[in-house]
Amino acid sequence: MTNDHKGKRGCVNVNKSASSNECMNVPTPGLAPSANLPVTLADITVTDHLVADIHFPDPVLEIKDIKKRVKIVQCRLLLGPSSNPDTGIPLFIKGFIRKNIQYATPCPHAKSDCVASEMRSLTVDVPFECVTIVTDFLTDPVLPTPNTREEFDFFRAQDLGHGFPEKDQLLSSDLSQFHQVSTQFYNQIPFCELVSSSIVQWDEAIDRYPLPNHGPFEEGTFHNIVEKTFLQFRVRVYQNQQVTI
Repeated sequence: MTNDHKGKRGCVNVNKSASSNECMNVPTPGLAPSANLPVTLADITVTDHLVADIHFPDPVLEIKDIKKRVKIVQCRLLLGPSSNPDTGIPLFIKGFIRKNIQYATPCPHAKSDCVASEMRSLTVDVPFECVTIVTDFLTDPVLPTPNTREEFDFFRAQDLGHGFPEKDQLLSSDLSQFHQVSTQFYNQIPFCELVSSSIVQWDEAIDRYPLPNHGPFEEGTFHNIVEKTFLQFRVRVYQNQQVTI
């Protein structure tokens, strides 16, 4: 410790005489033998529609294959103290479709009577975001209990000081003190699991041109495609709940 810090106190000075090595406890009344387990709240299939413009860095002769993977980055059931499962609870979903596109690009020095090409790939993320209302709950969620915070004051009579009659006093609360009762509840937040997904897509070139140097008339290349996607995926929504054994 340097000399500059000697003798200085931190932000909080703990009165160690008030600490204790042993705390009292009492059992919570009315609890039966139970376990804290993930309970399935809902099992739903979500449908979304996507349109994306994809640009290739090379001229594309033809697309050979597209490998797709759905990834969810946010799946949140918007629970509140006043939520009503009977009228529906919104589920916010955000993610993207990872696509690895394998395509053939013409060799720059190919002969005019044939088309030589090289295989390349392009990986893109097509984002999606939606909200769906969940109404068919297999098990009702446990709604969060709100925190409470209440302040209270004490009456204090103080002398008014110079310029006021001696018999008069300031009747109010003490601004030099602050008193509060607060409770916090650490509720269980619902979470999701991705079960399966299905993708139907159409990819259409929008700038296809014939090959140069008098290549075969039916061949051509493009740099841009418009992709229309019909996406379906199945998710389960869970919440840790106390289950009686």
